[in-house]
Amino acid sequence: MAAPKAPVFDGTGKKAKDLTLDESVFGAEVKPHLVHEAVRAELSANRAGTRAVKSRGLVTGGRSKPWRQKGTGRARAGSTRAPHWTGGGAAFAVRTSFGGKVNRKIRGAALRSALSAHAQAGTLGVVDPGSLGEPSTKAAAELLGSWDVELPLLVVAQPEDEGVIKSFRNLDRVAVTVPAELEVNQVIWARSLLICEDALEHVQGRAQ
Repeated sequence: MAAPKAPVFDGTGKKAKDLTLDESVFGAEVKPHLVHEAVRAELSANRAGTRAVKSRGLVTGGRSKPWRQKGTGRARAGSTRAPHWTGGGAAFAVRTSFGGKVNRKIRGAALRSALSAHAQAGTLGVVDPGSLGEPSTKAAAELLGSWDVELPLLVVAQPEDEGVIKSFRNLDRVAVTVPAELEVNQVIWARSLLICEDALEHVQGRAQ
């Protein structure tokens, strides 16, 4: 099997060369079940979980019995914070934490699968960040027009690549991220993927 390749574009959108990619990252077997597991965990972890519902263990007060166990003629009660008391805790409190976890190996395999799917489909491109030294949304739009890219697009750039970040971030249906924050669900969401040449090594390191 031939090593995967991706076109390298300059600031005008012209293809300067073809870049040979790391086969272990961009030529891996696509495993949809691992991608599904990783995306579910990422989306769950991103949920705010801000619904404020208290169970009886979280409601303040009610530390002692409201009256003695026997002799009062009333039903026995152990706490005024029980669910059937006014001001008591919820009997079945809703979840406020949705975090899901996958281990590092599964996350890496899922990211490799997502990147390899783009490489196999021909929707992966590389851009030379030096060719976009000055921010220009017009230049970014022309680059996408020359590439005939299918949107939505995800651009992965190093934090210091301000020319690339500022050029692409105002375009419609284009998201920009850095390698340290790259997630599987972002790669799956994008119909096309554009990576800065100096960010490739960091993307490959995150997929290991």
